[in-house]
Amino acid sequence: MLRQTNIILAIESSCDDTAAAVLKDRKVLSNFVANQNLIHKAYGGIVPELASRAHQSKIIPVVSHALTEANIDKKELTAIAYTQGPGLLGSLLVGSSFAKSLSIALNIPLLPINHMQGHLLAHFIEDENFIPPDFPFLGVTLSGGHTQLILVKEYFKMELIGTSLDDAIGEAFDKCGKRMGLNYPAGHQIDKLAKDGDHTRFNFPINNLKGYNVSYSGIKTSFTNFIQKQKDPKFITKNLNDLCASLQYTLIQIILIKIEKAAQDYGISQIVIGGGVAANSEIRKQLNNIAKSKNWKVFLPSIVYSTDNAAMIGIAGYYKLLQKNYGSISDSPQARLKI
Repeated sequence: MLRQTNIILAIESSCDDTAAAVLKDRKVLSNFVANQNLIHKAYGGIVPELASRAHQSKIIPVVSHALTEANIDKKELTAIAYTQGPGLLGSLLVGSSFAKSLSIALNIPLLPINHMQGHLLAHFIEDENFIPPDFPFLGVTLSGGHTQLILVKEYFKMELIGTSLDDAIGEAFDKCGKRMGLNYPAGHQIDKLAKDGDHTRFNFPINNLKGYNVSYSGIKTSFTNFIQKQKDPKFITKNLNDLCASLQYTLIQIILIKIEKAAQDYGISQIVIGGGVAANSEIRKQLNNIAKSKNWKVFLPSIVYSTDNAAMIGIAGYYKLLQKNYGSISDSPQARLKI
């Protein structure tokens, strides 16, 4: 007897991107994202109240676009997956409320998903380059809100072994970029400018915390103090490329040291990367270099699945659906949902 084909609508609204995707089992039929960069650019960071209001105005057209692009009628859906957390509570409320309402209207299962698990499970999306990792593996989430090292034993059996004690790596990119006069979000700009810079020109501290935890507040403070001490008003302009290269190198080295330590201690040779900072060209380069020298297998997501998107929520929902691990209307969004 053939297994029923599952068609899942996925909704992601954890931060400042309103996203919807439609998956047919593990294959993505559509994956649409409406970002809010222009809204938050003027403030140099995300304003939670403005983010939630933007989600409210965008969620219906975004979901409609995803269904139309996938050529799927809502009556064909077999389940709805949505981001339960972690994230901005107001933003999560918009996505979860919409998902619950549609679930009730269509009388189909509801699948609450941990956003960070979604980033790692994105590697199980079936596409033309489909080579999924085997369990167990070391999962590393790198984003504006999280920096985590996770021992992944099964699809939803994950153990957090290391995290940032303060700023996330993406947050450090953005805040240091602001010190240099770059627009929000600054990570992509720093990556681009660093390509023409010398990372050995300026030295910034790399902390040595015990275990697998990391900290980015120290380098942020050090970088800020270094900039403020410069007497030449044109110092940043004259040295922008080298500053970006040196800063980026240090931010990446902090997490690479912990990845190497965790992989060695746990005897794991498969490293799975997820999150928006996974799109950074230098960290992709450094990870591939380490993989060659240590005979690791490093799984880097395609750029489209690196930043926040609904396809990763959909693939996590697919595996929850197979396990019949359904949610309920009483499930509440959680800003600090644990892995």
